[in-house]
Amino acid sequence: MGKHLVFVGGGHAHLTALVRLNEYIRRGYRVTLISPSPYQYYSGMAPGMLSGIYRPQEVRFHVKKITEDREAEFIADSVTGINPRERFLSLKSGRKVSYDVVSFNTGSEVPAEKFVSAPGKNIFPVKPVINLLYARNFVINAPQGSLKRFLVAGGGPAGVEITANLCRLIQKKGSGGKITLIAGKILLSESPKEVRTRSLKFLQDRQVEVIEGSHIEEIRKDRVSLQDGREMEFEAAFWAVGIRPSPIFRDSNLPVGTKGELLVNSFLQSTGFPEIFGGGDCITLEGNPLPKVGVYAVRQNPILYQNLMAALEGGPLQPFTPQKDFLAILNMGNGRGILWYGNRVWEGRLSFLLKDYIDRAFMKKFQVSGELDEKE
Repeated sequence: MGKHLVFVGGGHAHLTALVRLNEYIRRGYRVTLISPSPYQYYSGMAPGMLSGIYRPQEVRFHVKKITEDREAEFIADSVTGINPRERFLSLKSGRKVSYDVVSFNTGSEVPAEKFVSAPGKNIFPVKPVINLLYARNFVINAPQGSLKRFLVAGGGPAGVEITANLCRLIQKKGSGGKITLIAGKILLSESPKEVRTRSLKFLQDRQVEVIEGSHIEEIRKDRVSLQDGREMEFEAAFWAVGIRPSPIFRDSNLPVGTKGELLVNSFLQSTGFPEIFGGGDCITLEGNPLPKVGVYAVRQNPILYQNLMAALEGGPLQPFTPQKDFLAILNMGNGRGILWYGNRVWEGRLSFLLKDYIDRAFMKKFQVSGELDEKE
């Protein structure tokens, strides 16, 4: 039996390697994908899934089918621990899986437990992305007029897109409802000033209450407390305040970044264990921490594919060189977008159409035949 290559998570940075699994297998390597779900949802189109612009089938990859169609093994499970010296993974089920080379693309989660004292079925962290499908169903299936107050926590791009697409969802349902966005210190603090100004005007024109200069102190099942002493009630809340990786890297005593991400070098390789690789939100580059945006995971795709093959065969590794500037587009839910590249900003229908084209092209590249025809 040849060397064992294990993928943990079917995220965006693994997709090139997954669709080319047969190239590893043809060389005699055994390949396994471990993922808790047969589907991987694409975060770039998730707000559009919330509002109904996209069907769930258009926003996900069938990673189980991709894997099994290429005669690799799919394990529906989660990794809870890593033993890097003996080279095995501990799974939630109690099973242990050994590896020769392993790559992690487990994404991130929204840390809510610090603030949420009484989590309920009406509070939706925006990661994992599947939560936005649950949120959409919750809103659609609620009795008419029962959801009068919505809360979105987080003033970053995710919070803005969720708020804008929630506006569309409520409008389509025709039941009304007030939306409050708690933006923290300032809305879109890391974006160009013009993007902040345009986004704020867009939301205020739709009667969204945007609160800047205050953070959330605590959120309970039907109300939120702010640090300035104010309290607000809600029937549904979306949690988009920061992200963090799985704690497994820190708990397994691997070299990690400041937030517990797997610390990797320019080859996307663990700085402490050369047979461990990773991509996407769950890693941080040594000496060059990057923003947690999907463009980097997408660009890491071919690098991981090449370097995992090199790690198995002993060939040279290829460095990942992140670009300084990247195109960013907010989906504002009404067929319009706000686009920026560096300090250049455009708003309008063409901005959304460009985002839609880029996203659909990315999905088409990795979706399997018949996936769009599946029922939810």
